[in-house]
Amino acid sequence: MKKLTTKLMLSLLMAIFTLNVSAQEFGDHSSATLTTKAWKALESGESDLALKYVDKCIELYMAQAIKMQASLSDLADRESASTYWALNDVGTCLFIKGQVLVKKEDTKAAVSTFKQLTTKLKFAQCWDQNGWFWQPAEAAKQKIVELSYEEE
Repeated sequence: MKKLTTKLMLSLLMAIFTLNVSAQEFGDHSSATLTTKAWKALESGESDLALKYVDKCIELYMAQAIKMQASLSDLADRESASTYWALNDVGTCLFIKGQVLVKKEDTKAAVSTFKQLTTKLKFAQCWDQNGWFWQPAEAAKQKIVELSYEEE
């Protein structure tokens, strides 16, 4: 009985430790942190890790992103674009997810993800470190065309 209790306690402690490590892995859970981590994971070839960050960002912020999208009738101007943080980060994460799915050769899921971006979050913008915003939905449209052409 003592061995069983010890094994159960060790299992419980390992489970708690694993949960804490996973929670810490997401940083402060902000959309910006999750998106940055997803980009870095994608760039370093860690597709599964990129998906983990992307999926967490989508889970936490998709509802807010959709509300922000609904408040717009066109792209936000450069001065106010960053105030649409959830829209921009979730839109960027959908683009990253599509890119990961392309790398995994799951064309159908990639096209579906890119279409979700172009229909639900078409006004999302992503800041480029070179000093401008680009539109993930426009890039996704191009990817859809490319992937559709490859399937033929």
